[in-house]
Amino acid sequence: MNIALFGKSVADEHVGYLDQMLRRLEHHQASLKIYKPYFNQVRDKVALPDSFDLFTEYYELAGSTDFLFSVGGDGTLLDTMTLVRDSGIPVLGINLGRLGFLSSISRNDIMPAIDKLFNKEYMLDKRTLLGLKTQSNLFGKLNYALNDLAINRKDSNSLIVTHVYIDDVFLNSYWSDGLIVATPTGSTAYSLSSGGPILTPGSENFVITPIAPHNLTMRPIVISDKSRVRILVEGRDEQFFVSLDSRTEVIDSSVELYIEKEKFNINLVQIASKTFFSTIRDKLNWGLDIRN
Repeated sequence: MNIALFGKSVADEHVGYLDQMLRRLEHHQASLKIYKPYFNQVRDKVALPDSFDLFTEYYELAGSTDFLFSVGGDGTLLDTMTLVRDSGIPVLGINLGRLGFLSSISRNDIMPAIDKLFNKEYMLDKRTLLGLKTQSNLFGKLNYALNDLAINRKDSNSLIVTHVYIDDVFLNSYWSDGLIVATPTGSTAYSLSSGGPILTPGSENFVITPIAPHNLTMRPIVISDKSRVRILVEGRDEQFFVSLDSRTEVIDSSVELYIEKEKFNINLVQIASKTFFSTIRDKLNWGLDIRN
């Protein structure tokens, strides 16, 4: 089995877990590829296998990789999207960070999770992406997001106004600090912290959530992911931030944003016994009640 290993950094207290993971992969005779910048971070901290390859780009993985291990936290997993793209390579998130909602394999479950992977005791959870189109091709080939698109103020404390259209029908003008358009995956991230609802992964919806709206009646709204969303932004400032997951660009009011469901999905590896509902209970304390 061909395994690619991606990470950004490793804290000293996590070196032992990384070493355990490498030994377990050796035990299963996995062929290993390591992201080159990550290799430079860990080469002097762990005993690496005798034989492995290095990679840095998408084309070095597509067609030759069975699974990609994202080692870190949810931010690390989001960064893997730039390497996986439309290749269909399943991603296993190993959490060495704090919450680890997407990176659902905890540090103490690494070895049994690897065993289950090699024993084919897993499922592939296909996650919807949203795609962004602009006349200037703002994000180039990385114009998609697993979590969300977010619009934020850039320079001042003044509100911005986001005018939103659904399938060319006017929805609303939001006077707020910004706006989020989230996938079901992203509904448990920035959107949730801004008051948005939790969407189940297969719900085929997007949620539009205003950030600190200056209107008591301005609530999040759930729409079909078959809809096309058009957004225009204005405000006292001339520039605004637009983010796709962890990637951010600057726009002005002349830019129109078009958001649609992306044509491809991302495959997240779900180890047997782990479900979306168990994850939101365990990670977010969802439904916590002393009577239970």
